[in-house]
Amino acid sequence: MKDTLSAYDTLMAHQRTTEALASVAGRTGWDQETMMPRGSAPQRADEMAALEEVLHARRTDPRIGEWLDAADPMDEVQTANLREIRRNYERTLKVPGDLAAEIARVTSLAQGKWARARENEDADAFIPVLAEVVRLRREEGAALAEGGDPYDALMQDYEPGGHASAMAAMFDEMRSRLVDLRRRALDGEPAPRLSGTFPKETQLMLAREIAEAFGYDFQRGRLDLAVHPFSSGSGLDVRITTRVDEADPFNCLYSTIHEVGHAAYEQNVDAAHLLTPLGRGVSMGVHESQSRSYENQMGRSEAYCGWLYGRMRDLFGEIGVASERDFYRAVNAVRSGYIRTEADEVNYNLHIMLRFDLERALIRGELEADGIEAAWNERFEADFGFAVDRPSNGFLQDVHWSVGLMGYFPTYSLGNLYAGCLMAAARQELSGIDAALAKGDPSPATTWMCDCLQRFGGLRPPVETIENATGSPPSAGPLLDYLEAKFGDLYP
Repeated sequence: MKDTLSAYDTLMAHQRTTEALASVAGRTGWDQETMMPRGSAPQRADEMAALEEVLHARRTDPRIGEWLDAADPMDEVQTANLREIRRNYERTLKVPGDLAAEIARVTSLAQGKWARARENEDADAFIPVLAEVVRLRREEGAALAEGGDPYDALMQDYEPGGHASAMAAMFDEMRSRLVDLRRRALDGEPAPRLSGTFPKETQLMLAREIAEAFGYDFQRGRLDLAVHPFSSGSGLDVRITTRVDEADPFNCLYSTIHEVGHAAYEQNVDAAHLLTPLGRGVSMGVHESQSRSYENQMGRSEAYCGWLYGRMRDLFGEIGVASERDFYRAVNAVRSGYIRTEADEVNYNLHIMLRFDLERALIRGELEADGIEAAWNERFEADFGFAVDRPSNGFLQDVHWSVGLMGYFPTYSLGNLYAGCLMAAARQELSGIDAALAKGDPSPATTWMCDCLQRFGGLRPPVETIENATGSPPSAGPLLDYLEAKFGDLYP
């Protein structure tokens, strides 16, 4: 027994140092997107590659295999830690260290080139580095798949146990109901729009107020600006970003609520799991379930919109809508648009379907980087009925491909599906959610999320995490029923 415990303890000591170094690498990535001088990009790329070399060496240390074989777990937590360490160890062994370092270096450089290409509407400036990212990720996918589907292999980084065929089936189930709902909404009475001036600092002040109400702890985090909003970190250092458009306060406020959903998940994991494989969200699909339920099913609910309407009028004066109901309609307007992150709940998943098909084709070699803009524009016009007008409204709008996140996009829709299941369960168990939201207080729902899901971190695999919280296997039904009820009311 003593030797067995020693093997587990030694393995976990090794793992905690690895997790700490990975946190440093993540914080370096946060700095690159928020504060790093533009001219620092080449050096930062080398720094990221060096960190990845160290992490890869630690993750493939042959002693890990010996410790795993010798360890005999004594409880659920130890079993889960060993499961996750073994999964990551066996996966990392398949990827050569020089390839892992080169991916880190190239994606660090590509991120800056994407930002400049997007700013300058210069698609051609981004294509060469995108081609290099795609080449490297194809190579990694092939190494991981060992003869199987390379896209499936890459998906495991974001949704362990997920498969492209299952995602495609999910999209097939959702598409017809979403398209029909969009048609009915677009044929209905147009929603009102806000008007007025919304100063940057006032938006950010309100964003911080809302973030705290949704449970974000500023003692262990901070809010900054970025081109593409994101959340970064885990445990005692979890940071969020937003962006500000002085003509559109919803961009800032709802991006903030979305990222707080991610951050609250990380901040609320049981402290006993800090710097272990269980000390973070279990998958990006489950992560997205938090951000989408916070942003949409709480933040865009009629009850919360009633409170937000009054608060915005207090801060900004007249905002161009005459009633709480009109404000609710403005927040949930169904409109044709280019930008995924600004899309309404009806259109959002249709954006994800487009990206899923294109990046799957890229990794499988059915599409090359130099054809991505034309393929995107053709598919977008077919799906949404109007043409892309410029690259920043097309394939340059998202940061994901520049940083190599192929296999990530389908988890956004999976997160919406999970969110539908979670909020249906929360509303079944709690009667006071809307009454609290009407006062600007999301805490009954966010506390339920913490107690039933967030505190467990990576203790259970993704599907088990949702099933443990809701009591039922996840399905698309609750999400589609929620959307049809909500938007059927808004667009009768």
